[in-house]
Amino acid sequence: MTAPVLYDLTHQVTTGMPVYPGDPAVSLRPALTTATAGVNVLSVHLGSQSGTHVDAPYHVDVTWPTLDGLPLERFTGPAVLADLRALPARSAVTAGQLAPALARAVPGAVLLLATGWPRFWGTDRYLAHPHLTPGAAEAIVAAGIRTVGVDALSVDPTPDPGPGDPAVAALLAGLADEHDAPPAAEPQLAAHRILLGAEGGGVICENLTDLTPLLEAQARERPISVSLFPLRLAAADGAPARAVARIG
Repeated sequence: MTAPVLYDLTHQVTTGMPVYPGDPAVSLRPALTTATAGVNVLSVHLGSQSGTHVDAPYHVDVTWPTLDGLPLERFTGPAVLADLRALPARSAVTAGQLAPALARAVPGAVLLLATGWPRFWGTDRYLAHPHLTPGAAEAIVAAGIRTVGVDALSVDPTPDPGPGDPAVAALLAGLADEHDAPPAAEPQLAAHRILLGAEGGGVICENLTDLTPLLEAQARERPISVSLFPLRLAAADGAPARAVARIG
């Protein structure tokens, strides 16, 4: 009989680590040291959405539950994985592509979306991850799933930051045809709103690390469970989490 194995699915929290565009920068520095105070104490500055973290419904709607209003059961359960690693950058994931995973889901399951995007962590390409269509998010909710994890920055598309050089950005804007109608936009954070707004309140965990060991375990039909417990922040929209998977 194979002994259970634990896998840490959490990015290490470090100064200057990648964050969602516009979010607070992460900074860790000594507040006290053994040399001056007899103990080491770290000063930590970060946003609620830093690193591997969970989103509560309040993240997108002030009338929905905050982090401390959700049951602990939302943050743990048997895991089922959707293998999306073959998808190119900024692909829209459809309900059909999730169908095999959703068919395996049991009550209380946590759906993990494996895009393979952790290989781009710390690079600009990390922002160009695949994302859920509203239809895919609706299929997840219809399957009874209330907790979704992804190894990417977001379940929704992350805006392209555009050229880093302001002069280049201005030139491109000037070349745009003023008669071109902009494409119809989907509601902002549509997948977030569908998943988090599910009956009873949903949970999203973003920025998981490489899910390959879990995909391999699933292919061997080994049982997988996952825990995504966040810091207990009061009235919060989300919080950093220590994501851990148990295989076997």
